[in-house]
Amino acid sequence: MKLTKLFAAATLLAAGTAAFAIDGREIMQNVFDRQKPDFTKAAVTLTLIEKGGKVAETRNVGEYGRCKDNLSDVVMVFLSPASVKDTRFLQKENKGKDDDKWIYLPALRTTRRVASSEGDKAFVGTDFTYDDMSSREVEDDTHELLKESEDKGNFKDLYVVKSTPKDPKSSQYQYRISWVTKDSWIPTYIELYDKKGKLLKVNEIRTITQKTGNKTYNIPSENAMTNVQTGHSTVLKMVNIEVDKPLPDGYFTSNFLNTGRL
Repeated sequence: MKLTKLFAAATLLAAGTAAFAIDGREIMQNVFDRQKPDFTKAAVTLTLIEKGGKVAETRNVGEYGRCKDNLSDVVMVFLSPASVKDTRFLQKENKGKDDDKWIYLPALRTTRRVASSEGDKAFVGTDFTYDDMSSREVEDDTHELLKESEDKGNFKDLYVVKSTPKDPKSSQYQYRISWVTKDSWIPTYIELYDKKGKLLKVNEIRTITQKTGNKTYNIPSENAMTNVQTGHSTVLKMVNIEVDKPLPDGYFTSNFLNTGRL
């Protein structure tokens, strides 16, 4: 009888503990809600790497960002080489609908809106697509916690979450699996699976840099997007990162895209 009571008590305790365990949706909501700087400015290098590891091209980019009400806007200005020089890209995050995106193409001397139907197209010849540059609404997917702790890449003790679109047509991927840090809520390793359920790409954050402005922030400062089916990859590195230094509103306008001037 005593053993039966002890077993019942242990079962109730375990059930109570499980009830308070974090679930996949809460993890991805924490990712979405994590604290971001009000403003960011950085020098960026985009390195295109061929299968086998040969560097095909290195691009220098200036990046400007702002965040208000947890919605982020970002501008990227391509500085070199000549093939992409003066290309400018603006993305404005929206709540509850697709982000707005525009790109200025110097060869055409015009700014055009990037349609949502172009989300699966390569971003300026990189391994990132336009949709890869955006974050999805948490409610757009179902989120399943696969593991509570696993090491991956340069980081340890990560949550592993599988995210599947509720509407398959809303994403170019059948699902994605994210390894998320428990302290800063950053997905440091993401596997992206194509519509046939085969691994297509891996986006790996290799370095997180702490920067202090109004608060201390964890900034992903190096990540690599690798197309495992082609062997091609793009490495993005951010240096000279500044946070919480106000930027003129003029950066985040179509006029700046057209002229490159405030």
